[in-house]
Amino acid sequence: MSLAHNLGRQLREYSDWRQSLIVSLGNYQAWREQQEFNSAEDDLCIYELIESLKSDKLTVALAAEYSRGKTELINAIFFSDYKQRLLPSNAGRTTMCPTELQYDPEQPPGIHLLPIETRSSALTIAEYKHLRTHWSKFSLPVQNARKMAAVLQEIVKTKTVTLREAEELGLYAPHMETHDSIVHADGTIDIPVWRHAIINYPHPLLAQGLVIIDTPGLNALGTEPELTMNLLNKAQATLFVLSADTGVTKTDYEVWGYISRYKKNPGSGLIAVLNKIDVLWDQLHSNQSIKQAIVKQIKSTAKTLGIPTGQVLPVSAQKGLIGKIKNDNVMLKKSGLLALEEKLSREMIPGKQALIRDKVVRDMESIFETTNAMINTRVEATSHQLEELKGLVGKNSKTVRATAEKMVLEKQAYEKTLSEFKGTQVLLNKQIEILLDMLSLKHFDALVEKTRQELQGSWTTAGLRVGMKTFFRGLEKTSGQVNKQVQHIKRMVQSIYNNFHLEYGLSKIKPSNFDVMRYYGMLNELQQDIEAYRKSPMMLVSEQHFVIKRFFITLASQARVIVSQWEAGATMWSKAISQPITAQIHEHKLNMERQISTLYQVKSNLSGLQDEIKRLEENKRDLRKQKKIAELLLQQINRPLPSTTTNTIAENRVSV
Repeated sequence: MSLAHNLGRQLREYSDWRQSLIVSLGNYQAWREQQEFNSAEDDLCIYELIESLKSDKLTVALAAEYSRGKTELINAIFFSDYKQRLLPSNAGRTTMCPTELQYDPEQPPGIHLLPIETRSSALTIAEYKHLRTHWSKFSLPVQNARKMAAVLQEIVKTKTVTLREAEELGLYAPHMETHDSIVHADGTIDIPVWRHAIINYPHPLLAQGLVIIDTPGLNALGTEPELTMNLLNKAQATLFVLSADTGVTKTDYEVWGYISRYKKNPGSGLIAVLNKIDVLWDQLHSNQSIKQAIVKQIKSTAKTLGIPTGQVLPVSAQKGLIGKIKNDNVMLKKSGLLALEEKLSREMIPGKQALIRDKVVRDMESIFETTNAMINTRVEATSHQLEELKGLVGKNSKTVRATAEKMVLEKQAYEKTLSEFKGTQVLLNKQIEILLDMLSLKHFDALVEKTRQELQGSWTTAGLRVGMKTFFRGLEKTSGQVNKQVQHIKRMVQSIYNNFHLEYGLSKIKPSNFDVMRYYGMLNELQQDIEAYRKSPMMLVSEQHFVIKRFFITLASQARVIVSQWEAGATMWSKAISQPITAQIHEHKLNMERQISTLYQVKSNLSGLQDEIKRLEENKRDLRKQKKIAELLLQQINRPLPSTTTNTIAENRVSV
């Protein structure tokens, strides 16, 4: 079963599940509006959640040292339908810059290329993605595979520069010459023309939200920290490509060190691919001895990398591509490509679905609670009104009028309480302003500048260690202040909730929680990742000011994203925390007005009392039905994907 069929089917199932969530959220929002449960803050939250679901992507990354066959693997898995190699994968060095393959239907097919010279700026690749004027663009003639392959040769281009120019870009250091930095006899060196490439291509899998990342080897991982700490870190699946004849070499292990530390569970979502097993297909050896050699290499690789043997798959990307192009099923199965495709299809989607599910539940939690509380308030009010009207059966209009007048007095007392509540809201809003100020980016940028000043004149690994300590201590201090302020605000709101519950019988609600530790945990993970990267072989031997500055820029950029998310989360929470009680307070006031209006109507027409009782009983039944709406949406969120294919990886295991 090919990946186009297997992963394509699972992507469709995942896409259908995601789309059903979008429809359900839209229906839920429309229903809330119809019932007058909605608010501007909740509407914005649901809108942003729906937009994030629409733009959701699944990412597969390929990482390896050079000449391990990553690009050939991409050709074999994704582009064999073209009956030729689409991406450049000749012998020797091919991919020269990190390359993202994706599809945006709002953009024409093409390649966007970021010049290598942008490495001298303080901007990250993520920031440059919002500044497309800096990119060079080439159109892709998708109807002509040969011409398209020619255009794609652009990503492997190099140019010759002086050693000084290469050193200024952080691409060369005299004490760390590698295969990436071979100096010519005239004192020049070849460097990539491009820093980053984005290919927009209308492939069916890419059109369903799949993104493929191809990386160019150890040197790029070492000198472009953002690549490792951002792109590879966020991938749902990473293929670490090795050569079957050599196993794990020293430089392979260094690459592994970069990518494995960012996977919290190295046995999940991280697959080691022993490529080029065809070099072991020696006709002078029996099939059994070849099989034993492959199994031995699998066990050795798994032991060296510290992962289960089930996460190491033997493959011949070249033979798999040829097998697909020539419709040679025997060669295709022997290549092991089908087993890899099956493994990949099973590794990606469940984890991503869990992340989406958690996000929807987290973002909708307060809205569900508000809606549920308002329904409860209406149910309680309707029950109270029914009890009151049933008690008036057989009474005269004077009694009804007295009851109505009593309700008017209660409403006036309630409105006085609301005036006092507005004063409490002012105090609450001041505390919220203090919280948001703590998380404002101006304070974060001040911390970055303080750290930068400490590092001035000491752009060394030792200076970086000191700067990092200052930086993260500052963030830790902010986290403690934020947590303290959040607890203070929660206590204020809880007091308001308790007062209205005791005095007016409003539903007892626990204020929604703002998970400060979630964001602090993200910063802590970043600190661990940064520390691991700082101790990597590339950084330990590098005293290049450029590399260390680039490292610091990446650190600040990554942390800034987290703090921005933290601030946005706090803003949303601050609006949501008092929303349930505010909505209930308003609903209680409306219910009192409805009761008074009903009593005056009944006073004028006692014969209509039974009709009004029947109407309220029907309303009560409808309200109980409405409580099922949120429950149904939660069931939709937690609905598992359809069962996966019954084909097992064992059925597609490499045949020798």
